[in-house]
Amino acid sequence: MSAAPEPGIAPPPPFRNEPPLELRRAPVRAGLAAALEQLDRRLPIEVPLLLGGDRAGADRAELHSTDPGEPDRLVARAPIATVADVRDAVAAAAQAGRTWSRVDAGLCAGILRSAAAWMRQHRLELAALALRECAKPWPEADADVCEAIDFLEYYARGAVALSEPRHLHQVPGERNEMRYVARGVCAVISPWNFPIAIATGMTAAALATGNAVVLKPAEQSPGCAAMIAQALAAGGLPDGVLSVLPGAGEVGAALVRDPGVQTIAFTGSQQVGLDIVAAAAQLAPGQTHIKRVVAELGGKNCVIVAADADLDEAVPAIVASAFVYAGQKCSAAARVLAHEAIADALLARLAGAVSVLAVGQAADLATQVPPLIEAAAQDRLRSSGEQAEREGRVVAVAGPVPDRGWFAAPTLVADLPAGSELLSRELFGPLLTVERVPSVEHACDLIDALPFALTGGLFARDPGTVRYVRDHTPVGNLYVNRTITGAIVGRQPFGGNRLSGNGTKAGGPDYLLQFVEPRVLTENTMRHGLAI
Repeated sequence: MSAAPEPGIAPPPPFRNEPPLELRRAPVRAGLAAALEQLDRRLPIEVPLLLGGDRAGADRAELHSTDPGEPDRLVARAPIATVADVRDAVAAAAQAGRTWSRVDAGLCAGILRSAAAWMRQHRLELAALALRECAKPWPEADADVCEAIDFLEYYARGAVALSEPRHLHQVPGERNEMRYVARGVCAVISPWNFPIAIATGMTAAALATGNAVVLKPAEQSPGCAAMIAQALAAGGLPDGVLSVLPGAGEVGAALVRDPGVQTIAFTGSQQVGLDIVAAAAQLAPGQTHIKRVVAELGGKNCVIVAADADLDEAVPAIVASAFVYAGQKCSAAARVLAHEAIADALLARLAGAVSVLAVGQAADLATQVPPLIEAAAQDRLRSSGEQAEREGRVVAVAGPVPDRGWFAAPTLVADLPAGSELLSRELFGPLLTVERVPSVEHACDLIDALPFALTGGLFARDPGTVRYVRDHTPVGNLYVNRTITGAIVGRQPFGGNRLSGNGTKAGGPDYLLQFVEPRVLTENTMRHGLAI
């Protein structure tokens, strides 16, 4: 993007994270209830298919999103995109991108920040929609909106910084310059568990760097994606720069294979991510570039509890990390490795805390564990619980569990055999395992043997233990004496290693580099025989 200042556009103030709502205040709670009531009167939301600057949807098959806690409640209806729509959207994005890539960085930043302002004005409505469409409890839904705002604000500032020429070594008679330019059309394939934040973050990063975007949202959350498009349009994003194509996996697959797509930003399951990487490596007829894939693929996140850990600190943090939003976070705790000296005490206290967890509808402020996203997830967790009973010991189960909706009882498991796949497979639900280990060193060896490396946790008092775990675990984000979820933009850039993903960390200073390519100009400034 151009580095020249746009007349009348002031540089943005220093970045600050969007503060969450104070849910203990009665007026705030009343505002949430009113927002949900207003949303319910509008349901179902009619989601358009945005193809370039046009809205489509007539005479098409429909995609329906429903409330996971009340599956009979229809939340949104969306037209299902076709393979032909994918081709048209990519072509429209390529055309719009030629103009968008030349827009001044300050103007682009202003559009993203205006979209963030729109989200602030509509944050209760957005949170209510995330609650209904994806069963995110109020604290989680509000945090989802805050993170989306943070991504817009943070990447807006990053766009301005990235437009400045990079410092290169200069010598007499020669001028060297490096600048970054947009790669081209970016396909964004986003998940349902952070239906506003992650979709906004990947889209904002691509837009901030001058790329046009084709967004394929998760089929469970088309309504949230429509609101993101509305925010960007309200912020002043030109028509055609963003297309939104609701649909199932075949829509995303067509996007990945399209030769006009230069970059693919994906968050989701490991298998789908690896399929994307493999498909993106295939050169299509007429394709003149190597596709870049930015993928975040989940984890099997472990928490080490050392012999000197403060259990008063560890127990609530572990329970929150494992069971908030029913464990449906890629960063959620799934496996506790407890030093044998404190394992019995820790397990007893975890069992007490798990057994009293409140399982209920996301709209109830007392709910700690909401329903899972869909029936297939419920079946998967039920099967995992039965496997845990066969192979190990179920120590605690929370209840009662509502009989309507896709609920799974939070479960604490111990004494699984070392070879159990429950210790290595990502379950993405409210099941936590606990193992005894003879030392922190052994715990680190177990973590190092896993194919995933997203987040990890440690509870310990000894600074030497902290240093050892830091140096001997491969995870992308290690949290010490706190929860292992809830990364905040600009404070904890987020992303994993190994099979947990590739690329640089979202919400960090390097993330935008994945959406640009560098170009260097070297000029001989001696100009012999010419007037200078």
